[in-house]
Amino acid sequence: MILTPEGLEALRSQLIVSCQAYPGEPMRDPRTTGQVAASAVIGGAAAIRVQGLADVQFTRAAVEVPVIGLWKDGHEGVFITPTLRHALAVANAGAHVVAVDGTRRARPDGLSLAATIAGVHRDSHALVMADCGSFEDACSAAEAGADLIGTTLAGYTGERPKTDGPDLDLLEQIAAAELGRPLIAEGRIHTPVQARQALDAGAFAVVVGTAITHPASITGWFKGAMHA
Repeated sequence: MILTPEGLEALRSQLIVSCQAYPGEPMRDPRTTGQVAASAVIGGAAAIRVQGLADVQFTRAAVEVPVIGLWKDGHEGVFITPTLRHALAVANAGAHVVAVDGTRRARPDGLSLAATIAGVHRDSHALVMADCGSFEDACSAAEAGADLIGTTLAGYTGERPKTDGPDLDLLEQIAAAELGRPLIAEGRIHTPVQARQALDAGAFAVVVGTAITHPASITGWFKGAMHA
């Protein structure tokens, strides 16, 4: 299956589930990622987002919905699929959409975001999702040719405060600008109510990760509330 920009329409108002585990955790296994992804699809996920080349491969084999893939390399600065090499590797692993750092920060390989997106479009069949941290990032990413705009990095780049829950103000601002790209709400969406609020703020689709697929965090929320 090749996902086209026109094919993205099937994701309108839908839930995308991010299936990721951190290094050292028991669930940090590509086979487990694929199983969790398949379970999320049974629950109604219209697409899956995963990190790591092997995770992309196992998830592609486990589900029949679009897979958004990324490769985290490092922990600070530009580390979400930071270079064209990373992006093409994710595409070659089978991702229908490659998620890349979509900020205006300098990239490790010296390429611009536009050059990176153009390289993915030229050398693969994958679309590109730009993970942005601000309104300015979103405008720049749309101009650079990104196929989807995400609010993934809002609150993590120093341009905006880290909100308790999704950055609804940013979603509304980007939506009002009518950039001509699907706007994906991602980041700190922990409840069904917040997911609905993100759609109401103008999101095209919503990504939920931790609240669905990270048992350690979910358990901690319950324990914290019980002992508050």
